[in-house]
Amino acid sequence: MIKRMVVMLAIAGLVFGGIFGFEAFKGRMIRKYMAAAGQPPQTVSTAKAVLEDWQASEHAVGTVRAIRGTDVAPEVAGIVAAIHFQSGDEVKAGAPLVDLRADADVAQLRALEAAAALAATTLKRDEAQFKIKAVSQATLDADRANVDGTRAQADAQRALVEKKSIRAPFSGRAGIRAVDLGQYLSPGTKIVALQALDPVFVDFTAPQSALASYAVGQRLRVLSDAFPGREFDGHVAALDAVVDNATRNVKVRATVRNPEHQLLPGMFVTVQTASGAPQKLLTLPQTAITFNPYGNTVFVLEERKRADGKTELQAQQKFVTTGPTRGDQIAVLSGLKEGDTVVTAGQIKLRSGTVVTVDNSIKPSNDAAPHPRDE
Repeated sequence: MIKRMVVMLAIAGLVFGGIFGFEAFKGRMIRKYMAAAGQPPQTVSTAKAVLEDWQASEHAVGTVRAIRGTDVAPEVAGIVAAIHFQSGDEVKAGAPLVDLRADADVAQLRALEAAAALAATTLKRDEAQFKIKAVSQATLDADRANVDGTRAQADAQRALVEKKSIRAPFSGRAGIRAVDLGQYLSPGTKIVALQALDPVFVDFTAPQSALASYAVGQRLRVLSDAFPGREFDGHVAALDAVVDNATRNVKVRATVRNPEHQLLPGMFVTVQTASGAPQKLLTLPQTAITFNPYGNTVFVLEERKRADGKTELQAQQKFVTTGPTRGDQIAVLSGLKEGDTVVTAGQIKLRSGTVVTVDNSIKPSNDAAPHPRDE
């Protein structure tokens, strides 16, 4: 009985030993085959590091304001008798916009003018009488005071009549008319918005760290998403005298040419201001940079010879120092040299020494001034 159990255990040991030995042999063969065959190449897209002219610039978001703008309103109450403009008209300074009913005021003016004329006649007659001592000096003084008083009353009434005709205070574009014929207007009621649109102001804020980049007279350009591809030229007109103690920003005002009246008050725009002298910088698409807390890296392609004498491309990871950005591009200050081929897409699959193949049929954008496209 004991001999039979020993034989069975020996047979079982041989069987299991054979199975485990075969599995170990198979694993060694697979590892040996994979080591001999190597990993399949990874497909990436690339770009060459090139030196480009780089103009450092400051960017800000601004608001368009009219160089002169107001809501035209009457100083006195009245009923609208005539309207002399249409919504959207270009009007000249002094052009009549609205007339208020002024019949009673004109009649009162004529009565006061007649009283002033009578007072002047009385004064003239009394001056002749005074020469022959027919009237006293007191009478003559009263006559002169009466002339001055009636003339002042007539002037005041004349000014009231003139206020019943509301005129454009400056040349500009009229907005949408806010009144109708026969409507009663109280003082201060808006008639129409009037805006002078060429040039216009653009107000924006700049951080105090960038304050040295701005100076009165400095050239700048303004972009609006309402007019893709269009640039508006302008210059810095003024800097505020104080820095906001809450945000540490300073307000900057630019004057921008707007001959076609495309920029309207209230629009937001992007302001680009050149700072410093142009320089040559090594430039890459921003997608080429892997940003890490311990340092920014790129993968550079290098040609290596294999054991069979053929060449292959290998990716080597390198640390770089990055600089300013513009659009889709970023400047590299150190870590690369001109002409290096850098991976721009597919880095997540790579590590140093990975063999790659290049497919640039689809490449990341590398535009220094990209514009949104609605596709």
